[in-house]
Amino acid sequence: MRVFWKTVRDNRRGWIGWIVALTAIAAMYASFYPSINKPAMADALNSFPQSLKEAFHLEDYTRPENYFAASVFGLLVPILVAVFAISAGVRAIAGDEEAGTLDLIQAQPVRRISLALQRLLAIVTAMAVLAGVMCLAVIALRGPAGFTALSPGRLFAICLQLALFGMLFAALAYGVGAWTGRRVLAIAAGAAVAVLGYLANTFFTQIHSLKWTERLSPFDWYLGGEPLKHGVQWGHAGLLAGFALLFAAAGTWRYNRRDITV
Repeated sequence: MRVFWKTVRDNRRGWIGWIVALTAIAAMYASFYPSINKPAMADALNSFPQSLKEAFHLEDYTRPENYFAASVFGLLVPILVAVFAISAGVRAIAGDEEAGTLDLIQAQPVRRISLALQRLLAIVTAMAVLAGVMCLAVIALRGPAGFTALSPGRLFAICLQLALFGMLFAALAYGVGAWTGRRVLAIAAGAAVAVLGYLANTFFTQIHSLKWTERLSPFDWYLGGEPLKHGVQWGHAGLLAGFALLFAAAGTWRYNRRDITV
């Protein structure tokens, strides 16, 4: 596990920064709930066009589960988690390869598969810690911010699926980077899936001929089953975890077989 701990040590400052920042954003949005839970806000939201409310999931926004699904866990947090995950996944293999340092690392007494998987495991651990810290922070605000109707179990469910959502994007960027050795391709793949997935879960749903794309979106697998109302959606969780494993396995398989040239 030397590679795992070295990866954690080398990235600890950046990862801690991401964890603190994302937890602070979630806590900030959570603390705004008392100002949202008012009749005046409900009347204002009811005046919005129905298509806009459907696109951004603003129906009955004053209920805590709907507010948290649309704001805390539905907009900025998952987008930033995807950015964090993609950037971490890209650096795992492709970052060192393009920097010209991967040959030196591979000269050490560690197999390629072990090197790759330990680095990926470090990223997965960081994602799990991020989701755990965020979950604890939001649960701690249930009383002060007045959303006690939202149970800790439901908050745990959404944070678990958020962690799997992040792991999918980390594995995608890692897989493309390990397969090709190119940072730009790994970033482009992650960004394309994130952007198209977000559009499929929001604006494409307003176009009848494109509504089917919502079922292919990681954002729908993360949030579409409404874990804040119904708990962990194991089918969606399985899709997130399954594709993460697929991307990781494909990237590792290719990385173990190709020539590394600098």
